Amino acid sequence: MITVIYPYRNRDLKRVRHSLDSLVAQTESGFEVVFVNYGSTHAVSEALEKLLAEYSFVKYVYHPTMHQLWSKCVALNSIIKTLPGGYCFIADVDLIFSPDFIFTANQLLKAQKLVYFQVGFLSQNESKNQKQFSAYKIRFKSEAGATGLSLFPLKALQEVGGFDEFFHFWGAEDTDLHNRLALAGYQIEFYNQQILMLHQWHPSYRSLEQNRLTVSPRLSNVARLNHQHLQHNLIHKIIHPNTENWGKVVTKKQTEKLENYPETLELSNKKEVIDHFLFVALPNHKDGILSVSFSEDVFKNTLKYKLKKWLGKPVPHYYSLKEINDKLLLHLISFYKDFPYKYKVSDDLKTISFRVMKEF
Repeated sequence: MITVIYPYRNRDLKRVRHSLDSLVAQTESGFEVVFVNYGSTHAVSEALEKLLAEYSFVKYVYHPTMHQLWSKCVALNSIIKTLPGGYCFIADVDLIFSPDFIFTANQLLKAQKLVYFQVGFLSQNESKNQKQFSAYKIRFKSEAGATGLSLFPLKALQEVGGFDEFFHFWGAEDTDLHNRLALAGYQIEFYNQQILMLHQWHPSYRSLEQNRLTVSPRLSNVARLNHQHLQHNLIHKIIHPNTENWGKVVTKKQTEKLENYPETLELSNKKEVIDHFLFVALPNHKDGILSVSFSEDVFKNTLKYKLKKWLGKPVPHYYSLKEINDKLLLHLISFYKDFPYKYKVSDDLKTISFRVMKEF
């Protein structure tokens, strides 16, 4: 049995329908779909659940991670860790499958081998069309370095602890998993005999790495950070990088507790205040919820501050809210990802709120 797993957050539902319709058209059944919604907004989640109910082969899983960072790795691991056996294919909602995909995939199943597939990428205009699979005009094809769409023995994934949960946002997690499975002794095959899936166009995720504060949290240069982590795992031959809590996701009860907890600390953007919080207050908080908000010091925008700075007199040193965002997100990914947390940038971009529960 092949389980097709879709990780998802706030994507276009037309893509979802198009992808699932291509699975309806498979020439061979004997597969299931697990669609894991990792923290979409309430409105999107309601519409998604209604859509998925139209497909009898889909199992829907929702995680209340709306105010946590996007983690494809945790979303997938939450399913991988609990599946009883067989094989899984890691999908995404941009895919249109050939009617022969499941049939061909079943011929490729081997307990000691993972297979990843060449993909045909469509142009923006071609992606707007709905055609027979063979009628699409492919703009270009992926090469052997593109490892994102793979068919795995579940035993192999569970043996190495799934995807490395350090990776957040996007970039390198798929290649890292291939590297670790190779170190564990599994064979890897690149299947390019025929195109079995097409990829609908979307803007590059790299373009979302803005160097300014946004309501949807972004970490500057995260793709480079992820690539560096991939190299670290490869150099040190790390096979199982996660803790024993891998695949564990915040619960609804924990989310509600975080949502209803009052903010207890209001901190300015003075450098010494932020550094003390990150390196002293945060790591030394031992139990319960730590709740804090960050905003600009009002003195920073006064005429007195500007005059003193112009005259070369001592004035406070500040981080921008974007710098605070990046520092806090880096700490969160590195040290606190296994704890329930809430991270939110206000709509007016003037406040960052952070809560963490150290009682996982």
